[in-house]
Amino acid sequence: MITFSANEIFEIAEQIERNGAKFYRKAAESAEGDNRDLLLRLAEMEDNHIKAFEAMRDEYARADKKSDVVDADDEATLYLRAAADGKVFASDPSKDLSGSESIKEILTIAVALEKDAVIFYQNMRGAASKVIRVESLDAIIKEEIGHILDLIGQLKDVGN
Repeated sequence: MITFSANEIFEIAEQIERNGAKFYRKAAESAEGDNRDLLLRLAEMEDNHIKAFEAMRDEYARADKKSDVVDADDEATLYLRAAADGKVFASDPSKDLSGSESIKEILTIAVALEKDAVIFYQNMRGAASKVIRVESLDAIIKEEIGHILDLIGQLKDVGN
């Protein structure tokens, strides 16, 4: 089993959040009024999570300089990045959005993507290096679950 360093895991967490912010900003381009404001607020939440994950990564950087496994070609990080870009908030969100989606459709897609993020992080718990505390990954998972709950609340507000 490949073991990932705290740096690698938090780098991917940041990428997932960047991809999420891109998704919401792209969706906001074709939205109006309150829906546009909502999508931009969701993008800003993703931006705030990037900052939180950067701080967490900095905290671990001193204690966790490298993976527990020798990875001279940086394959582990490349794998994680590909997983984040390909499975969670695709790196090119415009390919999935035509611009004609309703706010309900956008929020439904977003809930599914956030669920994918939670699954990704839960799977990473077992691959984390010995230096990173499981509590840190649990904090990421909690953030993503918070996104899901917020999105579900927004879906209830928009109705049909």
